[in-house]
Order: sequence, then structure tokens, then C-alpha cells
Amino acid sequence: MGALLYPRRVFDSSSLDVEATIAHDGPLSRETALAALERAADLLSTADFVDAARLYQRLIGNPDAAITASALLGLGEAWNRMDDEPKALATWVEVTRLPETPSTYAAWRNIAGARVRAGDMTGAVAAYREADRRAPAADKAEIASRLGWLAKESGDRGAAGRYFAKARGDVGASLTVVLVAATAIISLFILYAGPPGDDLGSLLLLDKVAVAHGEIWRLFTVTLVHANLIHLGFNMYALWLVGPFVERLYGRWRFIAFYVVFAFGGSLLTFAFSTARTDQYGVGASGAIFGLFGLLFAAERVHRPMLDGQTRAFLGQLGGLLVINLLIGVVIPNIDVKAHLGGLIAGLWLGILLPPSAVPTLRSLWLRPGPVPGTLVPAFGAGGSMLIRAAGIAGLVAFLALLFAVGAAAWG
Repeated sequence: MGALLYPRRVFDSSSLDVEATIAHDGPLSRETALAALERAADLLSTADFVDAARLYQRLIGNPDAAITASALLGLGEAWNRMDDEPKALATWVEVTRLPETPSTYAAWRNIAGARVRAGDMTGAVAAYREADRRAPAADKAEIASRLGWLAKESGDRGAAGRYFAKARGDVGASLTVVLVAATAIISLFILYAGPPGDDLGSLLLLDKVAVAHGEIWRLFTVTLVHANLIHLGFNMYALWLVGPFVERLYGRWRFIAFYVVFAFGGSLLTFAFSTARTDQYGVGASGAIFGLFGLLFAAERVHRPMLDGQTRAFLGQLGGLLVINLLIGVVIPNIDVKAHLGGLIAGLWLGILLPPSAVPTLRSLWLRPGPVPGTLVPAFGAGGSMLIRAAGIAGLVAFLALLFAVGAAAWG
């Protein structure tokens, strides 16, 4: 719409006489044309698609190519909202035949989405590549993800891998590899180095009395300490298995952030509810790893990310893996099931709240453009969705704070 292409003018577009503007004989003044663009966008937002289309059509052919392009972009949106996607697609294509304007990028995005919905994957790839050439930096990762999915569907696994890596911003080694290596080195040093290792282990393990007296770092550093070689081997194998999938769906740095949060979730649940003095100490990364499994389990079922066959096969087994591992924790003695549950609860919660950011989801691919041409509307509207996620994250923080308060009272 006009307000997206030019600085906002000092006029009230709601006072524009739509019928008079449409019936006006001769070219419109620049100010009237910009007011008409804003008015047409307002009509779209109130579902008055017919009048919006008529007003957009009146603006096509304006000497300013940017105004004509914006009108065509909006007209395509109006056709789309009236369930005439072929006509919408043809109108967006007309935008791309004009000289380059701020609407060109949005038109290519809309063309790509329309071709996905029509099953024209080759055309969608071409359109997304054109969009990628013009995309702002903030949109590059999303477009790369969509191109990766389309390449995967067409059988070009090499191109898909490159696009997915670009979407994740991968530089250097996977952070899963780094985390597994760091945990293994520190755990082995603690297990076999003698007194220096014993001292380090005492500093890093989950000592609930020490946590109650302010040594908060232990809620995470417990992941770096393991009881024996078997314990370390099982946990690192599980992390090696699940970590790359979290990185693939959410990106490398979100993976690390999730790992820390889930470690806190597992540690705090056992801190709050393991009140026997024989339960003062804890070791292991199981809480954080259960959180990663829970995150993927919830994200796959709630957000339906577009995945390659290997990832789909793995995520399809998550439910069974979670049940089996929880049962093992109940049957085998000396396993802190509360830590597992704490990480799992945090993982499930964030998996529901946060859609994958490094791959497209079914919802994002099939959304139609929103009331402002060239934009997308998420499930609850842009503002509503952000508010729900912020409230959900605030709720998790409050829950963890409550667990800390309960544990501090018990162990202080």
C-alpha cells in the first residue's frame, strides 16, 4: 500500500470519496493517489474486497511506477481474498514486469506462495530465487528455508542441504558437536583425573543446599558432570541423536538457548520436590536432553514443519522413545525421574509456543497474503501471536521461579 512506499502524508484517507475518485476523469494528483492507496488497503482490512479492487484498478497506469505497482499488488490481494487465485497470480506477475519498485519483492513472494499452492514447485523455486535477490537481511533465512524444502521435494538433496544450512546461518561445526565434545571432556576429567577432577566435580554438580544459598550456576553445570562412563555414554549418544534435529528446525543459537532453559527446568523440578537429604546431589544432562526431545515432539505435532524424510522418520518415533525412557527411569534405581520430567515439561511448553524458525511450516506455506499487500497473517494476527508467545514464556519463567522458591525453602 502507499504508506509502505512513501513517508506518511498529513491527510485522512478515510475521508476519501471512493466513488468520486473512481469516477474522476483524468489523472489523479499524487496526493490523491497516495490517499487512495491507503483507503484501498483499509477496505481490504475490513473485507470490503470489491470496492478495494475497484479503487486499486483506478490507480493502475499512474505515471509513478511505484504507485501502479502498489495498486497491482493490492489488486492481486483483493482477487486472492475473493478466491480467484489465477487472476491474483496474473496480477502479481504484472508487478514484476514494471520497473523495479518497493512492491517487486512482495510480488515475487506472493507469486511463489501461489505457485506452491498450485503445485507448481519449479515455478515456486524460480519465484523464491527472484524474491531472495531482493529480500532484506531479516527475510533471507526464511526464504532459504522455503527453497530448501522445495529442493528437497524435487529430489535435489544437495541443494536442499545448502539452503537449509544458509537458513540456519551455519558457520563452522555444529553446536551439537561442540556441546558433546565439551561435556565429554569435562566429565571424563572429573571421573578420571583424581583430586583435581574431584574438586571440579564438586564445584559443578547439582548440590541443592549450595543452590539454595545462591550457587545458581549449578542448575546448568550439572549437565557437565556424570556418574560413570555408561551414564556419560548414554546421555551423549542421546544428545548426538537429537541435537542436530533441533538445530535443523530452530537454528544453532536457539538450540543452545533451549538446552540451557531445559537444564534449568530439570534441575529446578528436582530441586523443588526432592526433599530427602539423600537426594542432595545430582549429576547428568538428562533433564536438558529430555527437554530437547519434548520440544521436537510438540513442535512436530503443533506446527507441522516441512521436513525431509530422515527428519520425519525420526520425529515419528519420538513419542515411543519418550515413553520408553521415562519407564526406564522409573524401573532403574538411582535415576532422577523428576529431572527428566522438569526438562520434558519445559520442552513441551516451548515446542507448543514457538514454531520452528529455520524451516517452513504447513501453516506458513499455505497462509494467504494478509490485509496489507505482501504481508502474511499468523494464526492470531501478528500482534496477537506475539502476545501469546510472550505471555507463555513469561508463564514458564514464573513457573521456574516458583520452583526455585519452593526448593530454596526446602533446602535453605
